[in-house]
Amino acid sequence: MNQTRRTLLRASMAAGVATVASAAGLLSPRAVLAAGWPKPAFEAESVDSVLAALGGAEPNDSQDVKVQAPDIAENGAVVSVTVETSLPNVESISVVARDNTRPLAASYLVAEGTDGFISSRIKMRKTSDVIAVVKANGKFYTAKKAVKVTLGGCGG
Repeated sequence: MNQTRRTLLRASMAAGVATVASAAGLLSPRAVLAAGWPKPAFEAESVDSVLAALGGAEPNDSQDVKVQAPDIAENGAVVSVTVETSLPNVESISVVARDNTRPLAASYLVAEGTDGFISSRIKMRKTSDVIAVVKANGKFYTAKKAVKVTLGGCGG
């Protein structure tokens, strides 16, 4: 039998098994991926509510947390944000856009032994602070950066 034909048959069979398992509900990635999703925090409508839902109602400002974002964002629909921390034992990193209708823009669980670093793009409704919330060693730490959102990138 031709090797290419064997490879094709094997791949087809694997795809068929995966499809049947998925249809039967044996593979449910939504349940696995949603396990760490902080739904109340994403539904909160104020920064204080977000912090309370995340469990860090009284975070400490920290020089060990760095937020990188543009001073002026030409397009509020796509604002690049990087959060980096040198704190040990980072458990999660969240990004909050203070003046958004729903301030929590992103939240990441950080695996043990992983560097405290995330880079993402968020949507900002208008000019406001971008706040990084880092949970490390069971405590919450924050840092912020002011981002001015302009129309057309003219700085006005």
